[in-house]
Amino acid sequence: MRPLTADSLRGVWATLLLPLNADDSIDWVRLQAQADALGVGSLAGIYAHGTSGEFQTLTEDEFDRVNEVLAAVGKPFQIGASHPSAQVQLSRVERAAKLAPGAIQVIAPDWLPLNPAEMLAFLRRVSAAADGVPLVLYNPPHAKTAIGPRQLGELAQAVPSLIGLKTAGGDKAWFDEALRSGLSIFVPGHFLASMTSLGAHGSYSNVAALSPNGAVKYATDLEVERRIGEFFAAHVAPLQKAGLSNPALDKFLAAVGDWADVGTRVRWPMQSATPEQVAAARPDARRLLPELFPDSW
Repeated sequence: MRPLTADSLRGVWATLLLPLNADDSIDWVRLQAQADALGVGSLAGIYAHGTSGEFQTLTEDEFDRVNEVLAAVGKPFQIGASHPSAQVQLSRVERAAKLAPGAIQVIAPDWLPLNPAEMLAFLRRVSAAADGVPLVLYNPPHAKTAIGPRQLGELAQAVPSLIGLKTAGGDKAWFDEALRSGLSIFVPGHFLASMTSLGAHGSYSNVAALSPNGAVKYATDLEVERRIGEFFAAHVAPLQKAGLSNPALDKFLAAVGDWADVGTRVRWPMQSATPEQVAAARPDARRLLPELFPDSW
């Protein structure tokens, strides 16, 4: 596809989630069906290998095969090359670039934090390996290396292929400084409506896990966002407090939304949501958020 730019990277993007068999192998038939369902929707695009794609669990063969599924959907796509090892990540960037995605998503190597000079060296080398494919930096709150808005501007100036950032966002002062970088700023889906007014450009969306098309249709609706928050407080926050990971939470949302057969299983040793938890949440999701589900359109 045509390379994305900081100006064209916009909107609601959904991730591929890994449908798993009982032995933790990927169910490729269900993955293809999920990709097909996302491909016919109204999303700005699809990506793979973010946190909720369980990228750190994949073998290199699995990584490549998921990318082949993603690239064949016929919709704008981005490939996450993220890995805790800089060396593995560099190899993933090189292979991902050959599929000509709109962008490649990367993270700061994650065992020891990087100092600013190391972070710059990392981005410069992965930029060279990407061979003209632009980069999006993932910098979630749990990252070992936290990139503040001032450093973000310095990195954007030094690495012209860096076009975007995935972040938890911040207040008006944070956005005012971060936007000076010229990058496209993507925030969590359940905050997109309120953060759009602060300058956010889009979301790699957890709400799309619940309802891909609904997440697009109501992306900037503050009242829907308020009720999403109410649903999350009742059903997502308790699971998070119990220790479930982000992949488990997004698969829980997909099971509640029931738009594809993803399943709730996450790879060992992570804990999964239960069928009982999904069943308890479905009535509340449809009561609080009827707009997000196709039978109400």
